[in-house]
Amino acid sequence: MNELELKYGCNPNQKPSRIFMEDGSDLPITVLCGKPGYINFLDAFNGWQLVSELKAATGLKAATSFKHVSPAGAAVGLPLTDVERKIYWVDDLGELSEMACAYARARGADRMSSFGDFIALSDACDADTARLIKREVSDGVIAPGYSAEALEILKTKKNGNYNVIQIDPAYKPAPIETKQVYGITFEQGRNELKIDDTFFDNLVTDNKEIPKSAKIDLAIAMITLKYTQSNSVCYVKGGQAIGIGAGQQSRIHCTRLAGSKADNWFLRQSPQVLNLPFVDGIKRADRDNAIDLYIGEDYMDVLAEGAWQRIFKEKPAVFTREEKRAWLDQNTDVALGSDAFFPFGDNVERAYKSGVKYIAQPGGSIRDDQVIETCNKYGIAMCFTGIRLFHH
Repeated sequence: MNELELKYGCNPNQKPSRIFMEDGSDLPITVLCGKPGYINFLDAFNGWQLVSELKAATGLKAATSFKHVSPAGAAVGLPLTDVERKIYWVDDLGELSEMACAYARARGADRMSSFGDFIALSDACDADTARLIKREVSDGVIAPGYSAEALEILKTKKNGNYNVIQIDPAYKPAPIETKQVYGITFEQGRNELKIDDTFFDNLVTDNKEIPKSAKIDLAIAMITLKYTQSNSVCYVKGGQAIGIGAGQQSRIHCTRLAGSKADNWFLRQSPQVLNLPFVDGIKRADRDNAIDLYIGEDYMDVLAEGAWQRIFKEKPAVFTREEKRAWLDQNTDVALGSDAFFPFGDNVERAYKSGVKYIAQPGGSIRDDQVIETCNKYGIAMCFTGIRLFHH
């Protein structure tokens, strides 16, 4: 089959719609369940590229959670800590497989953004991963294979309409890619950049120590950025993206947005949040929304009289700005990647507030000296990759 007709394009009024192979060859995918749409396939194919490259770069199974053609999360399958198991709501599932750990981390780091995601897995979906997917609000999954048990679990999701796509891992796209905008065809060479151990060798700061674990985190950041709508910045810690700022016109707004998400990820690990007394039977999405409000500036939306009784068994104390800052100051050794150069040192100032110790960026700004000086002020190790990673 070299063509698949779709219900509609990006929006219901955009018809007809299809995906097809211009050269007449077969599509490299098989739809095992459901009826994926136009945006589903955009997320699926971008996500598949991301996790394939993460697996190649780290040797670990990888997963990503995509929303609106940008990753909301990306991670490799390192074991979960007890705290991570709790904040990702998987502490009731027992020991998880490497693939399930990867998805739990990709889905859980920014649960607000990952709500209703499309999933990409670097390796075959096993039963552990399928059970985790089944309980979350999600549109579909793409993987190179599915165990028989996993497929049966996924086929029960959404009353049998959950989108399950299998992709041929041997498929290689043509080296030249095209797309049309306003009836005009654009053509370019595919971005086949390989991110390996040498990618972070050009250290330009006084601190020239980047341990292997931090290089893995930087690789995750840069590969994630390769498939994130630009401008984009990505914070990574312990093998998972903890804050992604996508599609911002200003670099500092990317850094602030991604930094606020990274802060929220760490605040969720605080005793104040871990011990919130939720009412029995609260839905997962309502719990996530309540936490997001509680740790933000609009905390009274969930603590006001008449509101907190619907969410908590007893009224929690306000998580003060001073308490939050004291907790955030404990976050360290965070890696940060940027898809283009930092034009000012203010980006480093903001990154430092979220525990950033390692930075990878292309370099090339007329103010590189200022950016380097700001890194030196905080003992941050920064490398210039010399490679821009815009994605549109």
